[in-house]
Amino acid sequence: MAKSDIEIAQEAKMQDIFEVAEKAGLSRDMIEPYGYTKAKVDIHSLADKPRKGKLVLVTAINPTPAGEGKTTTSIGLADAMNRLGNKTMLCLREPSLGPVFGIKGGAAGGGYAQVVPMEDINLHFTGDFHAIGAANNLCAAMLDNHIKQGNALGIDPRRIVWKRCVDMNDRQLRNIVDGLGGVANGMPREDGFDITVASEVMAVFCLATDLMDLKERLSRMVIAYTYDRKPVTVHDIHAEGAMTALLKDAIKPNLVQTLENNPAFVHGGPFANIAHGCNSVEATTTALKLADYVVTEAGFGADLGAEKFLDIKCRYASLHPDAVVLVATVRALKYNGGVPKADLGQENLDALEKGMPNLLQHVSNIKDVFGLPVVVAINAFPTDTPAELKMVEGKCRELGVNVALSQVWAKGGEGGEDLAREVVRLCDQPNDFRFAYDLDDTIENKLNAIATKIYHADGVDYTTKAAKQLRQLEEQGFGGLPICVAKTQYSFTDDQHKLGAPRGFRITVRNLKVSAGAGFIVALTGDIMTMPGLPKVPAAEKIDVTPDGRIVGLF
Repeated sequence: MAKSDIEIAQEAKMQDIFEVAEKAGLSRDMIEPYGYTKAKVDIHSLADKPRKGKLVLVTAINPTPAGEGKTTTSIGLADAMNRLGNKTMLCLREPSLGPVFGIKGGAAGGGYAQVVPMEDINLHFTGDFHAIGAANNLCAAMLDNHIKQGNALGIDPRRIVWKRCVDMNDRQLRNIVDGLGGVANGMPREDGFDITVASEVMAVFCLATDLMDLKERLSRMVIAYTYDRKPVTVHDIHAEGAMTALLKDAIKPNLVQTLENNPAFVHGGPFANIAHGCNSVEATTTALKLADYVVTEAGFGADLGAEKFLDIKCRYASLHPDAVVLVATVRALKYNGGVPKADLGQENLDALEKGMPNLLQHVSNIKDVFGLPVVVAINAFPTDTPAELKMVEGKCRELGVNVALSQVWAKGGEGGEDLAREVVRLCDQPNDFRFAYDLDDTIENKLNAIATKIYHADGVDYTTKAAKQLRQLEEQGFGGLPICVAKTQYSFTDDQHKLGAPRGFRITVRNLKVSAGAGFIVALTGDIMTMPGLPKVPAAEKIDVTPDGRIVGLF
């Protein structure tokens, strides 16, 4: 019987974190250990060190609800590149407790391509998400307190846009009424919670270049509007200093290791379907100063995570990717060909062929819209048949698409060496990286560019509410910001049931809001929510602890 991910992780022989740090080129005085196998890194001494590494982005086709192994591929690729003698560091996001206890289970890789200590990374880790939630909720408390204590700013309680957050899938908290119980207990109003990874504090945390930039970004966040409809910021209620104090340690990148003892930064974790879906700028830029190659991931399909990585994170951090790995699985292609999740383990060449346009559209977007070289990594699953793998590889090669079979789940870095060689080759080629839209264009035109170029929609429609918000954001001077589209991860459209590579559809924007601290405008489409719910049978039901304190059932 095959070992589970957690069993493999718990059998790993981990190196002391100081040994891992030395391998990364970090001096002992920069390491703040959390036990023996994880640490915060004080990167101040690296501030003036130039970036030298080449940047590899790992993204994917539209996934199934169970996920397709993008993180696993990223880890295995980094291990493979190190095996081949290329000094490589890995930069990943921290898992949210929502998916860990919800539908996907753990999110630290899988099989023999994992980051460890797996249980710590998937659960509380170094406390970053708790700090982010505390900072977010401190802002909420100070905002409501300002209204209670006289409301000198004239804040309209009906126009408070700041929500409290918790790092858990909890649909019960989406829409609530709080402040009940009389005058002493606040003002009654409609309210709600976001999941922590969807909060603007998380976005700011991951885009900040240093502690003072973090503070400045926090201060700019719009949290409410006055009775005369003027924006109220965090600075207006004097909350940015205390919020930064809560985040001063969290903003330091977290150092861990892969199963093959290679260094990895795991830091920050916004969702790509409702936020920008990339790990922290501090972790990525630090790794580029230390390694010859840096492998990082962007969440969900390339229409979400990769687009936001390239159009938002790369703009703000002045990053220039050298190559892109597009992860595809037989399972996800069959899902996009119409096979239900329960039947994905059965051979189905017809459905596989029907799902191929989804892969090819993502490849075309990376090459033709963003001007970057791309290789398709076929992430092999045990249920894949030789005929299915041969078909995917053959279809890619017919169309001149670089492709490599990745077996890192089963073999670790050894199973990713072919992919690693192709990535190194692509990194040595010149590329013509460009963005999908110009910042100085209108909000409407930028949204249209994303919808038509990336999703291949016919255009964008706006609800009456969204059209009004668009005009207000332009009038308030936010028109020059990039766009962060919140959309289902399962489809190029805003309808999760339209799989493959649909045509003849339009994207409907139902809400627009500014994340002034993060520096982008969020466009909510379809029925996407910023507070997910648990599935009928959550992964949490299988997680337990043995009498000796060992965690079991975590993926």
